[in-house]
Order: sequence, then C-alpha cells, then structure tokens
Amino acid sequence: MPSFDKATPGSPFWTKLAFFFCRRTAANQFRTIEYSGMENIPKDRGSLCAAWHTNGLIDPLGIMLAHPKEFVMGGRHDLVTRPVLSFWTRRLAVQPVVRKAELLRGGCSEEEATNLNGRSLITLASGISSGFGCVLFPEGTSHDLPHMIRFRTGPMRTVLAAAAIAKGSGKNCPVLQPVGLHFRVRHHYRTDMWVEFSDPYFLPEDDIPEDLIEAVQKREWVEPPGDLVRSLRDGLRPQLLPITPNASSWDEHGAFHLIAQLESRKNKRPLNTWRKEVLAAREVRDRFQTELEGEDSKPVKIEHPIVDAAKEIHSQLQRRKLDGRDLDASGRKLRIGNPLRGVGFCIKTSLMAALLPAFLLSLSPQLILGRFLGDRTDEGVDARTTYQFLAAMFGSLLLWPFFALIGTWMVWANSGSISDLLSLDATAMFGGGQTSQILSLVVLYVVMFPLFWLSGRMFGFWWDGYVDARKAFSRLSAGSQYKQNLEQRLQALSSELKSFSKR
Repeated sequence: MPSFDKATPGSPFWTKLAFFFCRRTAANQFRTIEYSGMENIPKDRGSLCAAWHTNGLIDPLGIMLAHPKEFVMGGRHDLVTRPVLSFWTRRLAVQPVVRKAELLRGGCSEEEATNLNGRSLITLASGISSGFGCVLFPEGTSHDLPHMIRFRTGPMRTVLAAAAIAKGSGKNCPVLQPVGLHFRVRHHYRTDMWVEFSDPYFLPEDDIPEDLIEAVQKREWVEPPGDLVRSLRDGLRPQLLPITPNASSWDEHGAFHLIAQLESRKNKRPLNTWRKEVLAAREVRDRFQTELEGEDSKPVKIEHPIVDAAKEIHSQLQRRKLDGRDLDASGRKLRIGNPLRGVGFCIKTSLMAALLPAFLLSLSPQLILGRFLGDRTDEGVDARTTYQFLAAMFGSLLLWPFFALIGTWMVWANSGSISDLLSLDATAMFGGGQTSQILSLVVLYVVMFPLFWLSGRMFGFWWDGYVDARKAFSRLSAGSQYKQNLEQRLQALSSELKSFSKR
C-alpha cells in the first residue's frame, strides 16, 4: 500500500531507481524531448493530469518525467500484474484498475472488479489530496486516431473524491491539469516528443456534497453525484481539444504541418524545433477549422481547396518518406542537403563500428525482442512503443549482468590477440599475480556496463544520421517527373496561400 506521509507514495529507493532507468531509456528512445508549461502546475496542491491517449505506456511516462511532483499511480490490472513488471509496480505502489475490456475477457467477476476499483480509486484520491500528482486518461484506452474519442468518467470521479478528502481535511483542493502530448510519429524509434502543460482546470469546490466528504474521510468509496461528474467531464474536454491534433484524419493533420512549413519559409521564421512546428500547425488548423467538434464528438472534415491541395502534397511526400522539412528555403521544391552532414554520418558510422561488438552483445537481444513483441501485438500501432520501451529498460536490467560476464570472459579468452592489437593486456592491468588478475577481471566486468550504455547511445545518434541520410537519398533519387509534379503543386499551393492571406 502507498504511504502519503513521505516523499514518495511507494518505496523511495525503488522509485528513484525506476525513474533513473526511465530517464536513461527515454533519452535513447527519443531524438528530442521538450517540456513546457511546468509553471502552470500549482505547487500548493495535488494535480490529476489528463491528456489524450495515443502512445500506450509512453504517454504517462512523458508526463511523469516532466512533472515536478512525485506520483501516485494507477494502471491496467492485466498490465501491472504481469511477471517482471509486477515486481516494480508493487514497489512503486501502483494501484490496479480493472477495465471493462478485461472484465469482458473474464478476468474477474463484476463484483470483484467493482470492489478492486473502488479501493484503487479511493487510494489514488487520497494521494492526490495529499499533494501528489497522478495521471489518468479520460478516454480510458490508447488509440490510433488523430482526435480524442468518447470520455470515460473515471478521472472525474477520482479527482472529485480527492477534492472531497482535501476539503474535509482543510487542504487545498486539487486541480485537473490538461496536458498536450505531441509525437512526430509516435511509434517510430528516435521520434520527437513535446509535453505541454496547459492552464489548470479548477474544480467546483462549493458543489461537492457533504455526504461525499463524510464518506471519503472514512476511506469508503462513494460515487460522486452523476450530474457533477458529467459537468466536469464536459468542462474538461474543451480544455484538451486545442492541445491535441483534433483533425478528421492523419492526412489532414499532415496538411496543417505542411502549410505551416510553407508559411515559415515565406515569413523567414524556420520551425527548427518540434514544439515550434506543432504550434505553427495548430495556428493553421484553427484558421481553417470552423468548429472543434461535430455532433458525433469528432472533428468535422475541413472542405477547403487549400487544405485539399496540401493533403495531396503531403501524401506525395509521404510516399518517399519525406515531409515539409525536406523542402528548400523557397518552399517550391525539394532541398538538396548539406554535404557536411554526410561527413558527420561517416564519423558516426566509424564510432558505431568500433562499439558494434558491445552493442551486439548487450542490446541486440532487446532490439529483437522489442521488435517481435511490438509487431505481434493485437493492441494497435500505439502499443508498439510500449513493448519496445519495456524490452529496452527491463532487458537491460535483467540481462546486462549476464552479458557483462560474457563480455569479460571474451576479453579474457582473447587477451593475447587484444594485447597484440592494442599493446595492452587487459587481464594484467594491476600486475601479473593471481590476485591482480582477478582484480583486473572485476574492473573489466564493471566497465562493461558504461560500455553497453555508450554503445546504445551511439546507436541512437547513428540512427539519427542514418534516417537523415536515407531522406537525403530519397530526395536526390526522386525522378524528374515526381519533382516536376511536386513543384507545380507547391507553386499552386503557395499562390493560393498568398491570395488567402490577403483576404
């Protein structure tokens, strides 16, 4: 059970260790990571972070790594009770929540699920009321759509119970903290991530009934009034809509980004960060979108010749795995590229080749496992990064000690060849005696761990260079007919944008 009278709800040691490994893994998972809006998070009360849910386990991770407070956590019952993962969830005091999907699969009875969820929600509410952070997703499930789906009421019920506990204890009522999660291509390795904390959404404290306050003080779960829950749910959704893509299709979303890239070139304001590009695309979307949602709670498809033309160009670029960043300074054709980047890629390749034995030994099993699990899941593309992240982090924790033994043995077995090549006997660093050799092997074993980490980081940097080189080759190898057609479309779109801006 979590404890709310210390710095962390779970074990301080295991919590700090888990977040250390999460940060190291996230640094290698993403090419760029940016956080903003932390000043919007109230420091004098707890907060329940709410965001759209499109990238599995990576979504809460991105929020928790940026949030200044420690977290009381809840998670899917079928996920937090899995082998290996359950070891950590128990020590981090993660509260299991049974979803309807799991109930339909026959994981437990409805009565058992109700009791378990009630205990979990009251525990989460107690943590939030004590000043900790929490992440719950109103949509209830991760998905692949470019817009939010129907909201569940779990987060609203939890934060209202937290507000009742806080009010009964004389503490400041917690807030709902809208969070924007932005990934360039969410399921790609080394993609870009921006986590955006928006203005807090304060709760209607005066509407919290006394019977709810009395019940939660006794740690009894009582459902908050339905009208209050629905009002809070309907009030939160407009806060989240603007900080999500909120497009009718991914092609439409790509069109907004393409127009933003064209306009940035026209205004000579380069979009040199993912955050800048998202904000510019948001401005484009708001310009053409007449209403945030239709009657079916989905964005209305934009019928406009500029957006239609941009969608066609976006699709044409996507066929060669390109996007608006691959246009030249005029925005009228594909850019050639910088030859110096090719030199940089050659240097990265040389360094990666030097570290390749350590990489193959330490990280290739996780790479294969993550790819296998991510590709075979039936939970959608959004679950791929979850499996890859877990394979990278837990694979390192569980396997590196054994791989370090193998690496040490390989150095010892080939010490003669290594000595001839490097003029260094790694097994006799401290002398030729038996004790000195044992000490040398111990040092070699310890050195294997930073070497494994360095090989992983180098692979990430090399992969960035490889992706850039692949895109440069795609631009250079595009046929003349492709380029001519693209330039004609870009010219026409630029003219339409110029005419539109004068209206």
